[in-house]
Amino acid sequence: MLDERKLAVLRAVVEDFVNTNEPVGSRALADRHRLGVSPATIRNDMVALEEDGYIAQPHTSAGRVPTDKGYRLFVDRLSSVKPLSAPERRAIESFLAGAVDLDEIVARTVRLLSQLTRQVAIVQYPSLTRSSVQHVELVPLGGQRVMMVVITDTGRVEQRVIDGLGEVNGTAVHDLRSMLNRAISGLHLGEVPDAVADLPAQVPPEHRQMAVAVLSVLLDSLVERHEEKIVLAGTANLAAVDFAASLRDVLEALEENMVLIRLLGEAKDPSMLTVRIGAENFHEGLRSTSIVSADYGVGNQSLAKIGVVGPTRMDYPGTMGAVRAVARYVGQILAGQ
Repeated sequence: MLDERKLAVLRAVVEDFVNTNEPVGSRALADRHRLGVSPATIRNDMVALEEDGYIAQPHTSAGRVPTDKGYRLFVDRLSSVKPLSAPERRAIESFLAGAVDLDEIVARTVRLLSQLTRQVAIVQYPSLTRSSVQHVELVPLGGQRVMMVVITDTGRVEQRVIDGLGEVNGTAVHDLRSMLNRAISGLHLGEVPDAVADLPAQVPPEHRQMAVAVLSVLLDSLVERHEEKIVLAGTANLAAVDFAASLRDVLEALEENMVLIRLLGEAKDPSMLTVRIGAENFHEGLRSTSIVSADYGVGNQSLAKIGVVGPTRMDYPGTMGAVRAVARYVGQILAGQ
């Protein structure tokens, strides 16, 4: 473990490099920071930090830059994340408060977070696996088609058009809708298959084919489908960043939905904040980036993840503070709905 003086030097190197994007020398640290020691002592501490792998010298006679290991220790030893200013908090509240449904909440959240952090923002829709059924609507569309709309307690709205049902009877559709809502409203999605298993037997024989088709689509779309939705904003922010890997590699990785879901991780705790730095990211194209993510949810229940992707040279205290604050506001809005 490093002593407090070397930790102070490391913090100063990280802060200066993040601010200037230039290798940091001992004389600059002595001038900019009140470290209480001479430039010679700072230089010796920097040599020790380099030997331990926390900083590196990119060029001969140049200053030092933090390594992934150095950023990791910097983040782990943060005493606090940077709180948002009062104007920033008011801006978040007013911007998100006008959202009328889940889609708009997600769209506003991802734009807001990319603007606050000047990074790529990622917002995951609330997972269907953590949702309960609030209401099912069946709407005859004429001919042999019915539209099914399922609304969950987390605000997700899933709709499917079911075709090839034979002649659709409006009364039969109404009766099936009533049966479905009595059977599954309020149930967790994992409980739905057992709850609807006996429903076809309760439908008149002439309408049983329609009931079986509707239930099959319901189970396939809500219970057996594992795809989760991710929304991005702010990819243009990457254009101003010099990456160790090519920008194209980073952009290609961001296009892969399942990569992003794995990077964000499974939602577990609404208070949890996670930082993955450089080589800690499993995807080769993202090993020159850092990912800051947090859970959002209602009460103690986590519903999904929110986060940002940016260069390893990022303002970690400010980014972590923004991600955590926005996640909390989204949870409060969902709770209010």
